[in-house]
Amino acid sequence: MSSLRVALIASARHPITEPFAGGLEAHTWGLAHALITRGHEVELFAAPGSDPALRARELPVRTVALSPAACSDASMPSATWMREHHAYLSLMLDLARDGADRFDIVHNNSLHYLPIAMASALRVPVITTLHTPPTPWLESAIQTHDRCPVVFTAVSRYTASAWHPVVPAARVVRNGIDTGVWQAGPGGSDLAWSGRLVPEKGPHLAIRAARAAGVPLHLAGPISDAQFFEEQVAPLLGDGVDYVGHLDRHELAHLLGTSAAALVTPGWAEPYGLVVAEALACGTPVCGFDRGALAEILTPDCGRLAPPGDVDALAALIPQVMQLDRHAARRRAERFCSLERTADAYTALYDEVAR
Repeated sequence: MSSLRVALIASARHPITEPFAGGLEAHTWGLAHALITRGHEVELFAAPGSDPALRARELPVRTVALSPAACSDASMPSATWMREHHAYLSLMLDLARDGADRFDIVHNNSLHYLPIAMASALRVPVITTLHTPPTPWLESAIQTHDRCPVVFTAVSRYTASAWHPVVPAARVVRNGIDTGVWQAGPGGSDLAWSGRLVPEKGPHLAIRAARAAGVPLHLAGPISDAQFFEEQVAPLLGDGVDYVGHLDRHELAHLLGTSAAALVTPGWAEPYGLVVAEALACGTPVCGFDRGALAEILTPDCGRLAPPGDVDALAALIPQVMQLDRHAARRRAERFCSLERTADAYTALYDEVAR
């Protein structure tokens, strides 16, 4: 397969660098790194502060010089919304002007609507990965075309099914993790939870389940909702439950690899669940809520799922999961969740679409 020139569009809100703000940023970093390693020419359009090793180019995140009259208008959105809108608008206009001379493929890995809405202005194929459940902005962008020119992928069968009414032909390409970084550990006696500390990830529910099971728990991740953390998480810390901070990949791999099991407690329909793949790669079985795509990743020999939101049922499963075979968890990650599989799928799709 010949080398391809890829424009990879990422988030304008969070830099693509460690420690990652969330699973989307971690996935984007991994994909960019894998493509570069394979000899492809990648330009990553991302937020300021992104990893320079990925040849990242800052999205033109400029403060818009709006007049006092515009700022006082009833329709004025937040400053963050305006900055993101302006960044993606500027980028898509740049790509419409000379993108075909610079790239073979534009891969939109952001959650913004403009790369979809403006895809028809480009003379280069556009691929968009669907990372979330349907949103009104993206559905609107898709329907601005009689026939949307974008090729869509989805990160799980569950996510593809959720988008089916407006994107009936999304191809499933699951997110992957670097199993060379996320290596199997010896296990331990405690539990681990990782992710963004926000209500939809349910860290407070993980604490309640761990306490009910009588097993110590270590939580790791960025405090993305400070009010939620202070009101719902911090009061539950102590007495066998601690918050160990926002860790980089190597630190998190050590935490997971030295834990008996990982708790995954989404309060929403998880589109994929990168934290599940990371735990399995570390040889750590998973105990979680059966929401979204988690059941696509886990098999009975590496995890158990409780009904959504049922803390007591989750607590009852914890002792079972702690006894599962760590080698089986690692094998599942290698065969189903590897970054190599993800990169294989995307490079094959790039080659197909760019022909």
